[in-house]
Amino acid sequence: MKIHLILLFSSLAAVFTATGAHAEKADRDKPMNIEADALKHDDQQQLTTFTGKVQMTKGSLVLKAHRMEVKQDGQGHQVAKLWAEAGDRIFFRQKREGLEEFTEGEAETAVYNSQADTLTLTNRAELRMLRGSVVADRIQGQQILVNNTTEVFTVDGKPNTAAGSQRVKATITPRAKSTDAPTAQPGTVLKSSSRIGNDKP
Repeated sequence: MKIHLILLFSSLAAVFTATGAHAEKADRDKPMNIEADALKHDDQQQLTTFTGKVQMTKGSLVLKAHRMEVKQDGQGHQVAKLWAEAGDRIFFRQKREGLEEFTEGEAETAVYNSQADTLTLTNRAELRMLRGSVVADRIQGQQILVNNTTEVFTVDGKPNTAAGSQRVKATITPRAKSTDAPTAQPGTVLKSSSRIGNDKP
């Protein structure tokens, strides 16, 4: 189910882009470093599968999952597909350029495309923007596409089916004025993910 709340998400886009703070531009050109419990490589298909407490870093981008498949083409472009364990979600975190702010999120599956510089989160997807340690904005939906090249993100809900539905939800915190301290107002603070550390994949 596509987003119909155009005005709302125009406001959301303004919140995320008004300061010119986007994902670190240099991340796409950084090497991909991966740790896992096990690795299997198919040289003919140029496909590498990692399983067990997988952690991938690429510049400031961090992805954690139970399983990840990385396929590389002849030009060195990589597509990484990630899966969480049953009932769990993968986790990602990336620094926003020029500010001490981070974008982070979770979903049951994810696809990272290094050439397009996109990250797609699917199933119980959530995207959060942190100012310091405080979650300022949060978006939830069935699928979230983050495009670091165009500096645009899109969110889709899940239509009503026998398995239920998932409407898009958003919480937006006004950005503090430049003369104000960046503190959240009572009742607007959302708990940050506990998956930033190394205690979970």
